[in-house]
Amino acid sequence: MILFLGTRPGKTEIKQLQNVNCPFCAQSGTLTVSKTSNWFHLFWIKLFRISSNTVAECSHCKRVYFEEEFSEEMLRALS
Repeated sequence: MILFLGTRPGKTEIKQLQNVNCPFCAQSGTLTVSKTSNWFHLFWIKLFRISSNTVAECSHCKRVYFEEEFSEEMLRALS
């Protein structure tokens, strides 16, 4: 019997944060958050999520923020 199992990334979710200022350049409405999850699969069927990665990027200054660097304002907008 052959088992096909492994990991692969899921779809990336992208969300624009409106009315949130970039902590670096103070521009409003320029932050875009993207969330990608890695899944364990068996026969190409997703079974459970292994990890997830959330980053935000400012389209004005191109600064990238990892989830542990998010400000309180950014966290409130994501909820």
